[in-house]
Amino acid sequence: MKPLISADDLHARLEGGEQVTVLDVRYRMGGPCGPGAYAEGHVPSAAYVDLDADLAAPPGGTQGGRHPLPDPARFAAAMRRCAVSAHRPVVVYDDWQGLAAGRCWWLLRHHGHPDVRLLDGGWAAWVAAGGSIETQAPEPGPGDFHAGPGPGDEVVTAEELGRVGVLIDARAPARYRGEEEPVDAVAGHVPGAVNVPTSLNLTEDGCFRDVEDLREVYAEVGAVPGADVAVYCGSGVTAVHDIIALELLGVRARLYPGSWSELSARATSGSP
Repeated sequence: MKPLISADDLHARLEGGEQVTVLDVRYRMGGPCGPGAYAEGHVPSAAYVDLDADLAAPPGGTQGGRHPLPDPARFAAAMRRCAVSAHRPVVVYDDWQGLAAGRCWWLLRHHGHPDVRLLDGGWAAWVAAGGSIETQAPEPGPGDFHAGPGPGDEVVTAEELGRVGVLIDARAPARYRGEEEPVDAVAGHVPGAVNVPTSLNLTEDGCFRDVEDLREVYAEVGAVPGADVAVYCGSGVTAVHDIIALELLGVRARLYPGSWSELSARATSGSP
């Protein structure tokens, strides 16, 4: 199952009467949250999903970092509230280059949903394609999604990082190099990690680059089919953007959920 869907394809499906569950995951780190933007206009039938409340547990510091993975039962309840069902395709989008919606994509797939895709280019692509816009929140019927336990081979722990073949840091280069750290307690990166910032995944219009371009980017750091690859970022959210890019290349990468926020909290607390 390809991880992306174009605005034109989504528009055709909705106009054709296909039953698709659409989730609006608009969010900005350090900025205004998405409910205001959602109320001003959203993809028809889309339900709003709050990243902090629905897609993450409370901050865990040395045990999970700033955005720990949510309890599966609580996550599943949030998805059912938004009418997510296992037998119906799901499309997620945001207005942050897919950096927030990707977390929802990853969680749904991780917990067993068979058909979930990220809207390539997000809200901007939908508007540019002439997609219809609604301002009224829908009243979706309850979904039937239940979260499976999630396979262990899709995540990596702090203790396992040193054994990963290709460990990718998805943050901006300045944060990777330790030249700046606007959020976490310590600057720098995991020893041995290579940097592929999420910005390298996109074209100027905010859509993912074509597969051949992406293959060249990731081949430079050894992230090729068959390699043991894991990805981290600041808090385990935006790293999924690199995981999606790798999925397009046929490379299955694991996520380190705690990411740099967990490691830096451990460093300042003296925890191992």
